[in-house]
Amino acid sequence: MNNIILLLVLFLFQISLGQQAQKDTITTTKTTKFKYEALVIPTALIGYGVLGLNSDRLQGWDKTINTQFSKQGKHKGMVDEYLQYTPALSVYALNAIGIEGKHRFKERTVILGTAAIIAGVPVSVLKNQRIVIRPNGKNAFSFPSGHTALAFLGAEFLHQEYKDVSVWYSISGYAVATATGIFRIYNNNHWFSDVVAGAGIGIFATKIAYWVYPLIEKTFFSEAEGNAGMVLPYYNGQEIGLTVSVIW
Repeated sequence: MNNIILLLVLFLFQISLGQQAQKDTITTTKTTKFKYEALVIPTALIGYGVLGLNSDRLQGWDKTINTQFSKQGKHKGMVDEYLQYTPALSVYALNAIGIEGKHRFKERTVILGTAAIIAGVPVSVLKNQRIVIRPNGKNAFSFPSGHTALAFLGAEFLHQEYKDVSVWYSISGYAVATATGIFRIYNNNHWFSDVVAGAGIGIFATKIAYWVYPLIEKTFFSEAEGNAGMVLPYYNGQEIGLTVSVIW
């Protein structure tokens, strides 16, 4: 059991190290330089999850992990309900206490909102196909994990905003996202492949959001400044959406 948990942690946390290795892949100033290599890791994660839908071997691995976790996870909790928001919320909290990230409020808000939309579409569409029954048998909205998608979306958001300030912001964000995924399995809500696919969707969405932001800004937004507030994606079990608070 301990070996399986260790493997899970190492597998998911390795994503953080992978993102650090790609630190210079996307550089955001007034324009965003994009390289397709930046999408290798999230695409591989999504691919693993998709393969798991029809692979007997991967489904067997899912069941083995679930069986071991179910024996230990008798005392269910709701920590993952809160952890999923922590990485994205941290960006606004850090800015609020004077530790500035890469973008101003308007810019990061548009980027985060764009990422939430990009992630929300495939998560909602795939869940509503009712492809996979949850391990607990409650419904067929198991694939992919929306909580994990939101957590890794936020982790990549934190990484992009603060990777040039300190590597520890990136590591902590991905650690929290990894914990979210582990708790989704521990609480018997998802299979391992659901969580891996969700992680890939979240990272992919944020990377694309940073890539297209300059075009969005040029097309839809003026240079007006002076507004404050925050935007946070939310997940209600089936859909990813946005909650916006603005002070004029």
